[in-house]
Amino acid sequence: MGVLRCCDGESESVHETTTVAPRPTFARRMREISGWIVPAAGLALVPKCPACLAAYLAIGTGVGVSVPTATYLRMILLTTFVASLSYLLVKRVLQVKEWRHGR
Repeated sequence: MGVLRCCDGESESVHETTTVAPRPTFARRMREISGWIVPAAGLALVPKCPACLAAYLAIGTGVGVSVPTATYLRMILLTTFVASLSYLLVKRVLQVKEWRHGR
């Protein structure tokens, strides 16, 4: 028996460009949103004063740290939050470029 092929005359490039990306699920969208909210909230809530950070740690955990240690801890927290927000921003820009290029 012969195989009936309706698209023999069409080029293969037509079929390659018509791929449709699946819609993201609700859980995936919430994970992406929380990926932005958590570092932004952390950046907003880090105290400006290292002594305040040392006091918050002492109140919250019962562990006392010195002011110089709190200064280093504050800088580490700020660097981590800014780096994660920068990573998310670059990732989003690359996604938008890919989406526009694919159109």
